[in-house]
Amino acid sequence: MTRHIPRPVLRLIAIAALPLLGACASMADRLANVGEAPPLASIDNPLEDPRYRQVSTPLPAPEVLPRMANSLWRPGSKAFFGDQRATKVGDILTVNVQVADNAAVNNTTTRSRAATEDADITNLFGLENQLGKVFDEGITPASTLSLGANATNEGKGAVARAETINLTVSAIIIQVLPNGNLVIQGRQEVRVNFEVRELTVAGIVRPEDITATNTVAHTQIAEARISYGGRGQLTDVQQPRYGQQILDVIAPF
Repeated sequence: MTRHIPRPVLRLIAIAALPLLGACASMADRLANVGEAPPLASIDNPLEDPRYRQVSTPLPAPEVLPRMANSLWRPGSKAFFGDQRATKVGDILTVNVQVADNAAVNNTTTRSRAATEDADITNLFGLENQLGKVFDEGITPASTLSLGANATNEGKGAVARAETINLTVSAIIIQVLPNGNLVIQGRQEVRVNFEVRELTVAGIVRPEDITATNTVAHTQIAEARISYGGRGQLTDVQQPRYGQQILDVIAPF
């Protein structure tokens, strides 16, 4: 006797197997590199990355600056002498990342409620005594309905966070928006023994915020995307196993 598995069950099995397939592929790559240091990423053109998307933001109308004949000064110029700051696609500037965040939140909530409802039918057109004939066990008109409820809710929550990051990374201008703002992207990798530390930064910068030393603070980067992490033997030990991660996702309790 052949039993067919319902299609919904097959779909659930397929969905549950997808993370396992990805885990197997990652495991195969790790097994192939046993005893080897984690490889560094190649230096590629970010525009050729399939995940790259050009930035599109609301922009003002382009301004056409008039040219002055027989004049060394042109309207709209930022300086009389040459400017060595990054302004064009491919130019390099330095990003200073200095994060010192502290947050502390304490919340306490207490709520209590008590409710009591009583209802009786002592006079109902003289028919109150007939109610006992309707119900098998009979009722007492003076205590027809009595309801009571008590609810108590108490909650406490606390959040304490402290983060300090001091880093410097160089970024490349990959796009110049029509209003003159610069789209930057930078990546830095440092390998020490069998651990790679990776720092990435991306966002939009105003040319006016770039200092004379060709640096910009991370607080002056719009749509900033800053990531600092690592990969290697130490990171692998600190991460939970694949089975535990899957259980954390699908376990209802």
